[in-house]
Amino acid sequence: MTSARKFSVISGSERQPVRGARLIHNSHPDQTVEISIRLRSKSESTREDLNTMLQQPVLKHMSRSQFENAHGADAADLNKIKKFAQEFGLKVHETGTELARRTVVLSGTVSDLQKAFGVELKEYSHPKGNFRGRVGAISVPTEYADIITGVFGLDNRPQAEPHFRRLPQTPGIKAHTASASHDPNEIAQIYDYPKGDGAGQCIGIIELGGGFRLDDLNNYFKSLNLKVPQVISVSVDGGSNSPTTPDSADGEVMLDIEVAGAIAPAAKIVVYFAPNTDRGFLDAITTAAHDSANQPSVISISWGSSESQWTAQALTNFDEAFQAAGAMGVTVCVASGDNGSSDGVNDGNNHVDFPASSTHALGCGGTTLQASGERIVKEVVWNDQPTGGATGGGVSNTFRLPAWQEDIGVPVPSGQTGGRGVPDVSGDADPNTGYNVLVDGENAVFGGTSAVAPLWASLVALINQQTGRAMGYINPLIYGQAVEASGFHDVTEGDNGAFAAAKGWDPCTGLGSPDGLNLVAALAGTKTMHASGSERSNSERSGKSRESAA
Repeated sequence: MTSARKFSVISGSERQPVRGARLIHNSHPDQTVEISIRLRSKSESTREDLNTMLQQPVLKHMSRSQFENAHGADAADLNKIKKFAQEFGLKVHETGTELARRTVVLSGTVSDLQKAFGVELKEYSHPKGNFRGRVGAISVPTEYADIITGVFGLDNRPQAEPHFRRLPQTPGIKAHTASASHDPNEIAQIYDYPKGDGAGQCIGIIELGGGFRLDDLNNYFKSLNLKVPQVISVSVDGGSNSPTTPDSADGEVMLDIEVAGAIAPAAKIVVYFAPNTDRGFLDAITTAAHDSANQPSVISISWGSSESQWTAQALTNFDEAFQAAGAMGVTVCVASGDNGSSDGVNDGNNHVDFPASSTHALGCGGTTLQASGERIVKEVVWNDQPTGGATGGGVSNTFRLPAWQEDIGVPVPSGQTGGRGVPDVSGDADPNTGYNVLVDGENAVFGGTSAVAPLWASLVALINQQTGRAMGYINPLIYGQAVEASGFHDVTEGDNGAFAAAKGWDPCTGLGSPDGLNLVAALAGTKTMHASGSERSNSERSGKSRESAA
């Protein structure tokens, strides 16, 4: 009998209660729930091997099929999960089950899932929406525990927040000259982005709600005298392109698309819509990274929440997904949050936003940009608190200090052991100097670090186009001395609460805002190894370590 079986806990699966949630009742035993199981890699040394690979001065990226063959899940492990599912009356879904993504999709009744995973599922009410939740750890029969790295979807609490801020009562797009706002392509000119249109590139955008209207996109890009980019949507875990009103998550979706599309109009833009849960978020990321049909070369993410709000299994599996993306030549740009050094957590401590804090993500912070024509007049840390937002930034409590940040002075705040500094880079995020957008037929000005992720994603697309190669995991490259010296506008004024800007890297704006042409030139200089192997990158010549610290 299954009741006599020995069960083992899935490491890192513990869930805490949601603050402000009220128990309604137990979940109905006959309710059907769909979940995703993440399997281990077929290679026991995947994480170490990929870390070594990603630190090479001249990196040859793996194709998606090569990655699956080397580091995907083992078919034998999938067969074990099928046996597990059959034993507990669960259904394995072919759609969404992929060895490349190390993901198996199962469904079953609440009653069967509770038996299979040793949990109690209950329904809760919350100001942000009702949800199904659990508290404590997930367990499975011991013989299956070693092949499972995470179980997602039993709990469907809202996981992340969009990181955009709307400027109230703003002038329309046509009246932007009367305000400090800018069209996205004007921001690109101010930051001296390289010429190009992103042709041959695909920008993936992760969205956990909202939607876009094609009429809005046509009208917006025509108003800027730009080619209307190809924008397609991909449904993940039942998520869909569902536009409603300008004050909804539509603002996030339109900001992301319009910023990326205005700067790289010839790039294909693929929007991956998923539910706002840890399962939906992770599945969207792995779907985008392994999308062999659209083949994104860069992914933009403008959603997140404090590291303290995530399970350890989520933190690990997201980071591994970003690591896989880098190995396949995909750069991942993530907004660092809009609530300053606390990240909106009211416990008196400093927090950084995840997934921006992942070692394998490019964390994107925010500035206030004052410009005249195409010239920067002044640029400081974005901080409108206490009434408005402020750029997220600080030091991770989860991810340790990477080698490429060892010599830049990442602080060790009181009560912390020292970790990865956030953000890596920055760009205009203040709604008062923000971006002209069109959402659900309404002209508006938006800011937030949400704008900075697609701002950098489109820059990466242009760099890829210009250099003829995918940057992929760009973090070790931009921290090389040659790139630091020329590729950024150093922001040295302002603070985000607990942390102040300073010369060089700081926990507010990272290395600074982009100096596009110089950044391209510096990054192009990293590709200097010839067949003889006699030459190395600029950053290697500077003596900076390239060893893994993830």
